Formats: sequence, structure tokens, C-alpha cells
Amino acid sequence: MKVLVVVDMQKDFVDGALGTKEAQAIVPKVTEKIRSFDGEVYYTRDTHEKNYLDTQEGKLLPVPHCILGTEGWELVPEIRELAGDHIYNKPTFGSVELCYGLKEAMLDEEVEADGNLIESITLVGLCTDICVISNAMLLKAFFPEVPVIVDASCCAGVTPESHENALEAIAVFADGDARTALSTLEMAVLNGEISPEGITVTDEGMEQCISRKSLLY
Repeated sequence: MKVLVVVDMQKDFVDGALGTKEAQAIVPKVTEKIRSFDGEVYYTRDTHEKNYLDTQEGKLLPVPHCILGTEGWELVPEIRELAGDHIYNKPTFGSVELCYGLKEAMLDEEVEADGNLIESITLVGLCTDICVISNAMLLKAFFPEVPVIVDASCCAGVTPESHENALEAIAVFADGDARTALSTLEMAVLNGEISPEGITVTDEGMEQCISRKSLLY
């Protein structure tokens, strides 16, 4: 089976606290992608508690968003009406629960008997440079032999520049080898410089991740 993962298409990321015009622009594209997708569709929701500002993320990004049960936490209406039962709330960028859920589906006896194992995993949604890539890395770690695809036309980053940089990181830094590229990107993020605006990966840091993996990973 083919799997589509719709990442964090929530009101706060589209037209709420952290919304952008780029995020708003992809809503019709993501909606059409879901409607026409020939496979299983899974969804994630960024989910924080009322004490968000006291958390590590809250101190680095002091903008309350996606607080459990609020309007901003909900999927946008166009997406919400299409969503089924496969919705995973996640307290951080990537969803380990989503990976385990897909792993369990692969191990299901009926699925295995039908030969209906996962053929590919496609990701769409928000934000390309944070939660989309975080989930792509986790999924590739869980399913190393399954193609993991990021549909750029159905994603938006924190900024247009960070969106493009994230896509280039996957495509370029490992000569098109997505598995290696995601590992390289993970190292770069882990060794990046943290600030209230996010994580900055310098050219020097990226070069070190490419040429001296064993010293940084």
C-alpha cells in the first residue's frame, strides 16, 4: 500500500498564531492530494499543553500555538472533513507514535498475507523545514527500504527561503540519496545553532557533517 502523511495542517500554522500566506496557499493543493490519493492517509497534529511557554520549545519560540483543545489546534476545515481515524497528536516535531502505528500496520497478519506492505510514504504539510523533515527522518529510520517522498508543491516552510533550503538539503547534500541525505540533515540540525528564531545551520557546520560524520553524529 501507499501511505500519505499530512503533517500539521492546523489553523495556527495556516491562518493563526504562526500562519503564513504560503501555508494558506497550499491548503487547496493538500486537499486535492488527499482526495485523489490511492492509499492510506495519516495525519499529525502539533499538540501542546497550557504550560507551553515553560517548555524548552516555548522558551525558544515564545508564541503559544496548537494548544490542545483550542481552535488553533484543530485541522483546517477543508482537511478536517476528510480526516479519518489515523490522526496522531505529537508534542514535538516528529511523531514516533506515527512510525509505530505504521510499523504495526505492516506487521498485521492480514496485510502481510495480502502482500499489501508499504510501497512508499509521501509527506505533505507544514512546515517543510521543521516538522515535515523531522517526520521524514523518523520514517526513514523506521523504514529504511521504503521510499520516503516529500511533495514540495504541497508543503510550505517557515519562510520561502527555509522551505527551499530544506528541499535542497535532501536533494543535494547526498547526491540524490535520500537515506544518506536525511542522515546528513539530521546531523546538521543536531549540531546547529539554536536561537529564538529557530535552528541555524552554517555552511561550515554542513561541511563538517558531510566530511566528518563520525565526529559529529
